[in-house]
Amino acid sequence: MLRAFLLAIGQIGDRAFAAVFLKSLAVTLALLAGFGGALWYGATRLATWLGWGANVGGLLGAVALLAGFGLGWLLFRVIAVAVMGVFADEIVIAVEAKHYPAALATARTVPLARGIALGWQSAVRAILVNLALAPIYVALLVTGVGTWLLFFLVNGWLLGQDLGAMVAARHIPDAMMRDWRKTGAVDRFALGVAGTALFMVPVLNLFAPILGAAMATHLFHAGRNT
Repeated sequence: MLRAFLLAIGQIGDRAFAAVFLKSLAVTLALLAGFGGALWYGATRLATWLGWGANVGGLLGAVALLAGFGLGWLLFRVIAVAVMGVFADEIVIAVEAKHYPAALATARTVPLARGIALGWQSAVRAILVNLALAPIYVALLVTGVGTWLLFFLVNGWLLGQDLGAMVAARHIPDAMMRDWRKTGAVDRFALGVAGTALFMVPVLNLFAPILGAAMATHLFHAGRNT
């Protein structure tokens, strides 16, 4: 894992990494801004419909916008990884071109529709699993650390699966993906935990998606060579 992280950091300045970083960050921020704007518009329109006046409507809109920012912060990891699914192929190609040229020669390009599907599945799975565990999160609040520990472990497992699938899609036929998921679970969990930790560090969390995709590529090929 340390080797994968160091190799990913060493390639962070590559042009392909920079391009994906800018594109994925722009799309992520646009989605978050759109989400906040939709909440603000809905709140102000609701106030108008109820006849509460412009002042109340403005206040309600401001509250909705703040709520949108709060939800956006909570959903940043989900949205960022979903967007990364669309652009992940570019990161994987850059890593393979530099470190695994033989694997690159036999890889298949992931179609845009497939990348979008991977990102969508990642987002839906993360939201549904965390919503299902919400009662347990609340119950564990009395322990102080229990909620965050469970959240960290669950989302680490989810993230590891998502990042691993982004790389495997280039090398494993769709019919064999189920069998692939039965192998390397410990490594993918470690990857997900490391990626989740990156998402918790301010500023570094902006680079977490591309670093995670690069680390996943190194772990995938290291596993195939053992």
